[in-house]
Amino acid sequence: MSNDYEASVTPSWLTSDPSVWSSSGDGFTDNATYPSMDSFPPLPPLLVNPWDILLCSSGTLIACENALVVLVIWQNPSLRAPMFLLIGSLALADLLAGLGLVLHFTLAYLLRSDLAQLLTVGLVVASFSASVFSLLAITIDRYLSLYYALTYNSERTAAFTYTMLVLLWGLSLCLGLLPVTGVNCLAEESTCSVVRPLTKNNVAVLSVSFLLLFGLMLQLYVQICKIVMHHAHQIALQHHFLSASPHYVTTRNGVSTLAIILGTFAACWMPFTVYSLVADYTYPPLYTYATLVPATYNSVINPVIYAFRNQDIQKALWLVCCGCIPARVAHRARTPSHV
Repeated sequence: MSNDYEASVTPSWLTSDPSVWSSSGDGFTDNATYPSMDSFPPLPPLLVNPWDILLCSSGTLIACENALVVLVIWQNPSLRAPMFLLIGSLALADLLAGLGLVLHFTLAYLLRSDLAQLLTVGLVVASFSASVFSLLAITIDRYLSLYYALTYNSERTAAFTYTMLVLLWGLSLCLGLLPVTGVNCLAEESTCSVVRPLTKNNVAVLSVSFLLLFGLMLQLYVQICKIVMHHAHQIALQHHFLSASPHYVTTRNGVSTLAIILGTFAACWMPFTVYSLVADYTYPPLYTYATLVPATYNSVINPVIYAFRNQDIQKALWLVCCGCIPARVAHRARTPSHV
């Protein structure tokens, strides 16, 4: 009988209702042996998962950071080159992802509706998908800027950039709408993945797509390295000092930035991607949180890598924040983007 009592008050993190444990009373089967419920102090109406608080905090930081980047790019007409449009797309995607994490936390503990859960999870899926696709688009843009250096700023490049933006956001929207349009596990719990209400097949498709995108980004990075090495060799043949060449310094910075990007990208997303492929809803939720939280950190790091290191965005940021540009920033030699 005592075992039944203990089981009745054990919280479960596998349920979609965070307060379901507080209303469970099936263990009290013998009122002659145990006191009535009225003799116990009232239980708290909600139990907040500390991991959910951490995800909500990450979402708040993500939203604030990327909102600043979106505001700076939006308010400055000079930041309309294809490169800045892609950075803006990345910031907007991460901004929506941060808002999605905050909304999911708020609605999960206040509204506790299946429809609200589907909408917020769909928003998070679409936003993070757009973020990953934007990273790929920026990598492609960096490759084209080196491979077609003489014609990179042509109208054809701008048209290609707009095409990439339309495709990546359209595909991300379709992925985000899948849970809302019926591709979910609410009706059949056995098909759930590690992230409820996404199905195992849905998460598997997302994970495999991520691995393919990462492989493509890695291949583009290898090609960029080859181009940089070729350029360096040509400069050396012309008896120029490599360290004194602005073009070489810029491309070297771009390659080093890409290495940082790929490293942080893999470190943040790879654990959750691999785990979601091998696990399902029966696995302890702790493992899901432990791999999902680092994945959100990629959206925290993206503005630092892409936006805040760019000199044009730095100047615009100073103008937005304090209405002036420090001398050390204004007089710094202007170079192409380090992205």
